[in-house]
Amino acid sequence: MKKFAIFSLAAFAAGAMLLSSCSKTTPVKTIENLKAGITGETTASAKYAAFAAKARAEGYDTIAKMFDATSKAESIHANNHMAALTKLGVEFTAKADSFAVKTTKENLEDAIKGENYENTSMYPEFIKVAMAEKVPEAITSFTWAFDTEKKHQVFYQNALDVLNKTNSETGLPFAWAVCPKCGNTYDAAHIDDFCAFCQTPKEKFIMF
Repeated sequence: MKKFAIFSLAAFAAGAMLLSSCSKTTPVKTIENLKAGITGETTASAKYAAFAAKARAEGYDTIAKMFDATSKAESIHANNHMAALTKLGVEFTAKADSFAVKTTKENLEDAIKGENYENTSMYPEFIKVAMAEKVPEAITSFTWAFDTEKKHQVFYQNALDVLNKTNSETGLPFAWAVCPKCGNTYDAAHIDDFCAFCQTPKEKFIMF
């Protein structure tokens, strides 16, 4: 009788665990959005690294540093998205899409266009879906990227405006800092003591 009771209890526990796991809804849309985000950020990181090399070749060392910093920020975003995806038990291989490298002015225009899409369409939708599907790690990762990309767009637009007006880098920031945890990017002359997005101390920032 005792053996039967023990067996029945074990069977009940196993059944309860199975029922519990089956009742959890897979965040299908957020998983796909994380994959898209990883691809997008991996591509952006590679693209901005290439844009930095082009800027240096054209004599724009200051703009090159800016692209170096934003390239690093995008790689951090990609890694954060990957970590969120891995926590959901999904494996994915990051691969950059193809892109073109043109003149520095054209590259800045391309970068502005890409950031504008992420700021006004992609990340707002990704965050909305992640909230609906209750995936906190994705919400955090998407929000950090969203807030950073808004800053990148301003940096790029400022650089393009100066370049168009003076055909030089005069007046542009010449040093940059990137938070290693969230990718938040700063003009090195205006760094917070603690990252405004994730509270990482500035001593840990990556300098460019």
